[in-house]
Amino acid sequence: MDVQEVVKKIAWLGHDVIRLEGSAVVYFDPYQITTTRPADILCITHDHFDHCSPEDAKKVMKSDTVIVTDAASAKKLQGDIRVVAPGDRVQVKGVEIEVLPAYNTNKEFHPKSAAMLAFVVTLDGVRYYHAGDTDFIPEMKGLNVDVAFLPVSGTYVMTAEEAVEAAKAIRPKLAIPMHYGAIVGSEDDAVRFKKALEGVVNVAILSKQKD
Repeated sequence: MDVQEVVKKIAWLGHDVIRLEGSAVVYFDPYQITTTRPADILCITHDHFDHCSPEDAKKVMKSDTVIVTDAASAKKLQGDIRVVAPGDRVQVKGVEIEVLPAYNTNKEFHPKSAAMLAFVVTLDGVRYYHAGDTDFIPEMKGLNVDVAFLPVSGTYVMTAEEAVEAAKAIRPKLAIPMHYGAIVGSEDDAVRFKKALEGVVNVAILSKQKD
């Protein structure tokens, strides 16, 4: 995998919002976005307002956009919705999507019983892991992924230091910090994450895109 070429296909739009470009355009958790670049697939991790935002989803939806999400989020959304749960695997527009759990281990914002989601999306041969709102959980160990998007802000999710341990367990070819700069956390968290992984895991801190 050419890391620099892959980075060119990734846009961070703030908070947990990631857009992947390739044979399909895939968004994760659109929230407070200004872009209207249309999505082929929307992956929404859970029903909290900063992840499942119907008004933001509408900004990038077209007539054939497919939404992949959990049952709680599906109740808030309209369109072609595929309801999934951890352990599921679906094919959408030629893109393979594996559904994994996301939950807290030492706080109660995202209980395991809520069955909130993380995703592994295989797009053009590259496996992208969007961890959702989570702590460092056992299910991360041994994941076979090329790129890992990991929350680093603390409070509701992993701290930067906990995310470092997650990255060491996952060992992606590239780790990208997220979940900062909007509701909680700052770029300082992303910088601490990157510095701690120097010589261990490649880390890219992406500049926020708006378009």
